[in-house]
Amino acid sequence: MDVQNGGKTVCIPLAEIEKYYRFSRCCHWLQNEIMQKESSPLFAADIITELKRQFAFLSGGRGQDGSPIIIFPEFPSFCELGDQEFRNVLTYLTSIPSLSAAGAGFIVVIDRRRDRWTCLKATLLRISGWFPANLRLVLVLRPSAILQRTLSDVFFKLHRDDFKVPVLMLSSVVDLHFYIERSQLTQELGGSQYYCHKTWISHRTDLESFAALVKRMAQRLQVFGREMAETELPNNLLTAGNLLNAHTSRKDSLKEEITGAHSQGRKLLENIREPVRRDPDSSLNPDQLENLATVHRLLSQLNESSTAFDEFWIQHQNKLELCLKLCQFEHSFQQLQTELEQATETLNAFSDVGISPAQTEHLLQELTNHEKTVCEVLDRVRSVVAEGQGLIDSSQNVDDSVAVKCSELQKAREHLIQELKDKKTMLTQAMELHRRLEMVCKWCDDGIYMLASQPLDKCQSQEGAESALSELEFYLETANEKQLWEISTVWLEYESILNNELREHVKRAFEKKASLQEMFERRRVSLKKLAAKQTRPVQPVAPRPESLSSPAHRDHESICISEDSDGRVSCKEVSFDQVDRSSRNPSVSEEEETLAVLRRHVMNELLETERAYVEELMCVLQGYAAEMDNPSMATLIPAALQNKKDVLFGNMQEIYNFHKRIFLKELETYTDCPELVGRCFLNWMRELQIYEKYCHNKPRSESLWRQCSDCAFFQECQKKLEHKLGLDSYLLKPVQRITKYQLLLKEMIKYSKGCEGSVELQAALSSILGILKAVNDSMHLIAITGYEGNLGDLGRLLMQGSFSVWAEHKRGHVKVIELARFKPMQRHLFLHEKALLFCKRREESGEGYEKAPSYSFKQELSMAAIGITETAKGDSKKFEIWSRSRDEVYTVQAVSEEVKTIWVTEIQKLLTGQLEAYKEARQQKAPEQFTSETSSTNRLVKNESSNLRSGGAEKQKTEEERGKELENILEPGMTQRAKGSSFSFETKPKRQDIRSDPTPLGWTKGSLSLDASVEHDGYFSAEEQVTSDPEEEKEDKLCEDELQSMKIQEEIQLSEETEDPEE
Repeated sequence: MDVQNGGKTVCIPLAEIEKYYRFSRCCHWLQNEIMQKESSPLFAADIITELKRQFAFLSGGRGQDGSPIIIFPEFPSFCELGDQEFRNVLTYLTSIPSLSAAGAGFIVVIDRRRDRWTCLKATLLRISGWFPANLRLVLVLRPSAILQRTLSDVFFKLHRDDFKVPVLMLSSVVDLHFYIERSQLTQELGGSQYYCHKTWISHRTDLESFAALVKRMAQRLQVFGREMAETELPNNLLTAGNLLNAHTSRKDSLKEEITGAHSQGRKLLENIREPVRRDPDSSLNPDQLENLATVHRLLSQLNESSTAFDEFWIQHQNKLELCLKLCQFEHSFQQLQTELEQATETLNAFSDVGISPAQTEHLLQELTNHEKTVCEVLDRVRSVVAEGQGLIDSSQNVDDSVAVKCSELQKAREHLIQELKDKKTMLTQAMELHRRLEMVCKWCDDGIYMLASQPLDKCQSQEGAESALSELEFYLETANEKQLWEISTVWLEYESILNNELREHVKRAFEKKASLQEMFERRRVSLKKLAAKQTRPVQPVAPRPESLSSPAHRDHESICISEDSDGRVSCKEVSFDQVDRSSRNPSVSEEEETLAVLRRHVMNELLETERAYVEELMCVLQGYAAEMDNPSMATLIPAALQNKKDVLFGNMQEIYNFHKRIFLKELETYTDCPELVGRCFLNWMRELQIYEKYCHNKPRSESLWRQCSDCAFFQECQKKLEHKLGLDSYLLKPVQRITKYQLLLKEMIKYSKGCEGSVELQAALSSILGILKAVNDSMHLIAITGYEGNLGDLGRLLMQGSFSVWAEHKRGHVKVIELARFKPMQRHLFLHEKALLFCKRREESGEGYEKAPSYSFKQELSMAAIGITETAKGDSKKFEIWSRSRDEVYTVQAVSEEVKTIWVTEIQKLLTGQLEAYKEARQQKAPEQFTSETSSTNRLVKNESSNLRSGGAEKQKTEEERGKELENILEPGMTQRAKGSSFSFETKPKRQDIRSDPTPLGWTKGSLSLDASVEHDGYFSAEEQVTSDPEEEKEDKLCEDELQSMKIQEEIQLSEETEDPEE
């Protein structure tokens, strides 16, 4: 019999069906037997209370014709019994004998020897009125008292017809023995039968309990058997395993219950046989024999049902186990198919053989690592094929699909082995080719260096030329020793692995070789010519004047004096023709060729390291980052590392995508023109700023790494990648790479002076250094703590550095110098486009990036409200920064004059930009707005001017005149700045003549501050310092106190006029 199961055909043998039907019949018979025994709806346990009263009982005796005997013993309170209680007991008692015994009719024995007639009459009327079975005869032992006996005889005759059953009145037990043998009567009735009512009740409850247990067992066996027979075979491994486990568990549970039922039945048999065991001469009464036979029959049928169940279970278990094996095979087949496809796809990804030895070696290493995984898959394929073959051989119930799938797996295995072998051979050939090309390139490079290292001045002599020629020819012979082969050989031997890139690489190598051989040939020809000339060296002594002045001598000879590389002076005789054909021009061309070779060297290093860098990033992302999302590795990841991939790796994926897809390809386009590679850096400089984000995250990444560096996850990933270094070394690669660029650019600039792309190279180097500086500055910036605002709102960070700072504050009308005036505060300054931050540097602690300092925010000065004095008195390394109202003055001391000059210049640029922006905005204002602003400005100028005059009368001016005055004040500074000079004036105005600037930013004459300075000299310019008049400095010193008081009056007056609404 065949059953379809999820595409698989499982054959169910007829033997299993036959076992099921046999088992089902056994269960049916067992239930029928029990149902016969349970024809009465009552059980002893249900009426145990009524039975214990013992007003009637079934002694087990039989009449002469086998009729069961029910005895009603002396029971004075019989009349008080309820009808339901009476009926329940009689119904139960009449249901106990077998059907054949009950069919003969019951004999009822009523013992009323000690009772009265009235009670006897009531008992007879109740029995005759309702008896649940066939009542054959009622035997009555009448009252033994004389009066009651007489009354019984009289009234019985009178009421005989009232009793609808045959009744015999007996005077004594002797008369009773006439109708029933003594062996069938209890001892109370003069018989020899032993009867214990308590034991009888116990046997009846045990028997009925055992029958109920067997009934439940029969029902459960039948239900479970039908469920097993009707079970639909599962189509997946998990369901099949669960089904087999569930059925096995249920089978074991049923077997335990069957074993318990057998134990209970055997114990019941022992209890029934107890009288015989206690008295071997005694025998069991008919009821006990019937009970014994019933228990034997139930046990026998239970054993038969259990045996049939076991046989059916074996068939069913074999079927499920076969289904499980097929599901296991199907699951393994599908899983292996997926793994084989993945392995094939991975092998197909090795189509590239690499364009460099490092890349090819890396690919070969990756292939070797992948080979281990492939070998594991192939071993599993072999195991699954063997398992499928075993299923086919061991069972006839398996269809041909298993054999087909085994064949598919075997073919896929052989194909994968061949693919792996081909890929390995291909990469091995590529590696061999790269090594041979490296040998060619190294031979060429060494030859070029040898040519460049030959001193041309020494080659002018015959001995030197012969030595150089010998060296040259000796080096050419090494080409044969190293077996340098021709390009035609390469095309033949490596045709199968040569792609376009590799072909170009081979062509360049052999072009380089041909170029070098050409250079060698030219040099050899030149050296042979020089060696053939018989030149005579001249002693290094001064010639006689007359010989130098001889016209004939000058016509034919000339003395050439040269200085060699060691600084020694030598002389040689050459003719004028030789001078004209000197080796200077060939030397120049050879020097250019040498520089070109060096540029190619730098370019090759840039490309090789770039490719290696991209490969390393890919290894980290695939070997570590991707594994963090692998469910099979989840158990190895510690809690501290959960969901922290972005913290650990930062934006490495973004960096990899940029270099892999864009930057590497762009660099390769400059292979033949390395001097122009600066353009590539300039074109992609904006994208290279992604390294700032990576460096910002580096402290968090390193801290997380130190917490989890010893976890099993990192160790397992490193083991799979076969890396000698840990992940932390590879996380440092991006930082090292952005630093490496500036070193390579410097080398390229060194060998590209005067070339076409030298300007772009220098610009690229400056941009890269700018990125490094920005990264360094931002690393300090993120260490600021305590700043409540948003640092991004302050604009771009321009500079940062540590300084010694003195602070001076004006409170009220008194100047207050802080206690730290003579002991400077150590502050770290951060110069933004919109603000200047003062921070305190904290002690360094921790390791690695955590060792970087932190900065506590202390003070913020808006660039829109400060001024600067370029030179502070007493130290050329000091300069001053002050607020617009000069309430706060900060004297800043740099570590050197160079640092001070850089900072002052940068601040000057910011403030100059603010002034120019203001001038441009004011020129764009509408005429009516300009008139309104001029009016308010003139009022401010008027107020300040009147306060500066000591007791003079105020002179009113029109708004137009005051506006022209302000233009005259601002215009000279703008004119000078347009010419690239500073805001310096030939004659410095007196402090009384300085007026407050009406502009919102507060620019003043001679200073790029937001308010006029009335206390300090030396206001800065954009490019150079302001020169001051010594006499004016002396005058300023003498009237310092007076000016201070004047300034206080100024501020008071301004405050009053501002509050006056009429103004």
